[in-house]
Amino acid sequence: MANVILKEVYKKYEKASDFTIKGINLEIQDEEFMIFLGPSGCGKTTTLRMIAGLEEITGGTIAIDNIVVNDHPPKDRNIAMVFQNYALYPHMSIYDNMAFGLKLRKVPKNEIDKKVKEAAIILGIEDLLERKPKQLSGGQRQRVALGRAIVRNPKVFLMDEPLSNLDAKLRVQMRSELSKLHKQLKTTFIYVTHDQVEAMTMGDRIAIFNNGIIQQLGKPTDIYNYPANKFVAGFIGSPPMNFLKCIFDTNSNSLKSETFIVPLNDDQCNKLSDKKGKEVYLGIRPEDFNIDSTDKNTGIKGVVELVETLGAESHVYLNVQNESIILKCSPNLVINDGDKINAVPNLSKIHVFDLETGDAFF
Repeated sequence: MANVILKEVYKKYEKASDFTIKGINLEIQDEEFMIFLGPSGCGKTTTLRMIAGLEEITGGTIAIDNIVVNDHPPKDRNIAMVFQNYALYPHMSIYDNMAFGLKLRKVPKNEIDKKVKEAAIILGIEDLLERKPKQLSGGQRQRVALGRAIVRNPKVFLMDEPLSNLDAKLRVQMRSELSKLHKQLKTTFIYVTHDQVEAMTMGDRIAIFNNGIIQQLGKPTDIYNYPANKFVAGFIGSPPMNFLKCIFDTNSNSLKSETFIVPLNDDQCNKLSDKKGKEVYLGIRPEDFNIDSTDKNTGIKGVVELVETLGAESHVYLNVQNESIILKCSPNLVINDGDKINAVPNLSKIHVFDLETGDAFF
């Protein structure tokens, strides 16, 4: 199969005032499942389209299988792209939809038949080959779009939010099927999504985009546990990480505000040595709290605004410093609106970010 290497890749549209993609450097390994994750307009789809050859690059190089493909048209890059809208021909049978690209390449008929039927078996749609797209469900049409890509035996699969049109239950099913398909085909996958659950459950590595820059690249668990900056920390996690302004107080070796005090260990203090007496952001994930009584010296005190019971857990919205933070709690814990509680963070899992740059200290 193939690796994909981007070196100092830039993209600027003719009438734009700024670059859409700002010098991306990225090496996607052979047979890797790489996720491009980020909010709308962050540059992830533009980057995917440049790899596919559907967008020209303004600067830099893109190499597939160690061959620079800047000037290669899409048909010569040996890639296959799966789009959000499936893009099936409504007047053709499923068989003909899957075979269409091979027919254009004048592949022998017996080889086309073999490839289409093999792909159909892999995807579990061998009984649907004579139907038309309108006779299929959304999940079945998505499988056909995947099948059309599989028959080409490409070096790289490019997928642009392929599950976004499916309902929630089917998306869960298709996530696992795509992961199994990747392991079965042993091909490089590059997958664009704004859904962090898809990214965390499917990817070998995640590249988190924002404003045309890769903010962090790493394994899902590393990004979750060690976010590089405040943007990444707030984007990964559901509910998102809580952020509170506070001061690093060297007299008490703690993070302090008018309403809370959070003690720090020596290692954490050393990492904040340049921020003595200055404001920083304290970041705590909703699941990293314990509820205690309000007479403790440490912890984050607040008034309960709302309790959402979700069955396996409850989300407690706590008013702290006129801001709302979210706690994940056991559904067996009795908490009511208006209660005053003390949320004690797990000190080994807190994060601190620079107030101006957003960069993480730890």
